[in-house]
Amino acid sequence: MRTVHFTAETSADGVIERDFTVGEIPGVLWSPASGPERAPLVLMGHGGGTHKKWPAMAGRAHRLVTGGGFHVAVIDAPAHGSRPRTAYDEQEIAELYRARAAGEPEGPVVVRYNAQLAERAVPEWRRTLDALQELPEIGADGPVGYYGLNMGTAIGVPLAAVEPRISAAVFGLHWPDALAETAQRITIPIAFMLQWDDEHIPRDSGLALFDAFASKKKTLHANAGRHKEHPRFEADSAVRFFVRHLGRDVTSPVG
Repeated sequence: MRTVHFTAETSADGVIERDFTVGEIPGVLWSPASGPERAPLVLMGHGGGTHKKWPAMAGRAHRLVTGGGFHVAVIDAPAHGSRPRTAYDEQEIAELYRARAAGEPEGPVVVRYNAQLAERAVPEWRRTLDALQELPEIGADGPVGYYGLNMGTAIGVPLAAVEPRISAAVFGLHWPDALAETAQRITIPIAFMLQWDDEHIPRDSGLALFDAFASKKKTLHANAGRHKEHPRFEADSAVRFFVRHLGRDVTSPVG
């Protein structure tokens, strides 16, 4: 089923927030309260263990809407938010907690599990994009971007590799193991985020994933700090990136 069904709506500070479903897929769409009849769409992927309305998602969405005039859509990834977990999900999550408690590297578990989640999530994102483009305020011919870090990158890289409607993307904070080969097929403009002192993802691993993208227009944003110390101002950098590549004017100052 590829029809958007809106289930709730609120409005504040120039941003309209609408909960929706596409079949069994729950999502949220943030939009400008006023402006042109149509605006570009940014798909946004959340991180592992979070959900579509996680504070980081809502904050980035509001910056994209108020700073760039974009529509922003997030869906709950499989086994996240209100979505049920399979026996496999429970097994992998338990293994992650076991490795963390034992002081073992989390990367092997996260990479394996995220790759499996991506296999399930990519078709869902494509169905959701089909449905969103039926909305008159988005349309089928408007530009589309993707913004996702951590698990959002694990899902976004294979999505961008098969989805020609995505014309620019922000990725980062993930291992290259399951993604580097796929990244070699991606030629759209890329902004890539890396934490220089990441305790989970070795610096060389992050640089290897950045290097793997075949894009001729790609930018590396490396910031000092650990994995969860990704600076909030990089959300403003993402707004400027999408303004450049999705063709909108900045509607409010972005620092």
